[in-house]
Amino acid sequence: MILDNSGIITLVAILAAAALIAIVAFVIHRVMHPKLKSDNEKPSDEQIMQEELDRVLQPVDDEETAKEISEYKDKE
Repeated sequence: MILDNSGIITLVAILAAAALIAIVAFVIHRVMHPKLKSDNEKPSDEQIMQEELDRVLQPVDDEETAKEISEYKDKE
């Protein structure tokens, strides 16, 4: 016989230790990444677009330039 009783017990102990390590790693991963639990709370496309525009565009501080921009928008 290839494995005697002590060999089988050692094999089972190694497999149990590996399973325990895998379970602990999975639990730690879920605790460290709470975003994975809240997948249903994805922002809407409009909100994503507005955040991107706010990030890229800069506000106009000059009043004359702001007036020209608003008049240009009104002409269209």
